[in-house]
Amino acid sequence: MDYVIIEFMKTINQDIKDRQFKRVYLLFGEEEYLKKRYKHMLIDAIAGDDTMNKSFYEGKGIDVNEVIDMAETMPFFAEYKLLVIEDSGFFKSSQEKFAEYVKNVPESTVIVFVESEVDKRNKLYKAVKTAGYACEMGRQDEKALSVWAAKVFNSYNKKITQSNMSYFLSKVGTDMELLSNEIEKLVSYCGDREVIEQNDIDEICITQLSVRIFDMIDAISVKDSKRTLECYYELIESKEPPERILFMIIRQFNLMLQAKDLAARGMGQAQIAQEMGVQSFVAGKTIKQSKNFTIGELKSGLRDSVEMDEMFKSSRMDKNMGIELLLVKYSSKS
Repeated sequence: MDYVIIEFMKTINQDIKDRQFKRVYLLFGEEEYLKKRYKHMLIDAIAGDDTMNKSFYEGKGIDVNEVIDMAETMPFFAEYKLLVIEDSGFFKSSQEKFAEYVKNVPESTVIVFVESEVDKRNKLYKAVKTAGYACEMGRQDEKALSVWAAKVFNSYNKKITQSNMSYFLSKVGTDMELLSNEIEKLVSYCGDREVIEQNDIDEICITQLSVRIFDMIDAISVKDSKRTLECYYELIESKEPPERILFMIIRQFNLMLQAKDLAARGMGQAQIAQEMGVQSFVAGKTIKQSKNFTIGELKSGLRDSVEMDEMFKSSRMDKNMGIELLLVKYSSKS
């Protein structure tokens, strides 16, 4: 059962409900969970268990002529023939023949494209958008995720307060596949209890690396060396490689620098999020953190972090010692 209620997917939901399918669909964007979910929904609705009338193509090097020939073949004792084409790269290259073909796909054929990257100037993209439906499945904001997650909890007869929902998202992150898994763990853990509490979330849910890095940067920003190092040791104990931790530190210094600069230009949180390519609530946290640093401190932190990374790669510095020195430098009171 699917609980995604995001507005721009109503078209596919309605097509499935009415069994009135477009000739061609394109599912693309960063949110893998949504692409996977809607791909399987379309497959189940159009072809179900019928293996005779569905064909799958994946990866670069797909023969367009072969696909067109298959699309022209009538379904065998079924209403539709289904073709699923994944990660083809067709929407990043010249595909004029296919672009012309999708305008005239037979009524008995449905083509579903699932792609990670799409160039919206591409002729095939424009043809699919005109002849069928192109659905961009991007990362969702906190509001959309809260509504979706509440629906999933409700399906298990579980309830969660808005404050605990916000806490849940801040701890687990915004990846919908991961959120779905953590919801299932919470439901199992709570058993017959109806209400999800914060203690349940702390007890059973995994805190993501990006969230832990936020906590560590928070400690740095208020010059709390003890808490900063505690956060770092917790990351090491959870088997996070020092290289990955440093990468995330570099990323966060870079985001704070961008956020501070954009805020100084008068941009609001939503616009800053769009410019930085992150969710709105991530931008909000980053803006808040950046206020505790000067532009000079952020530039210095980014520079020192990048230099530390170069020293790691040339084996001129012990990784753990290097990160500890970096953290102490920026979390110590002047």
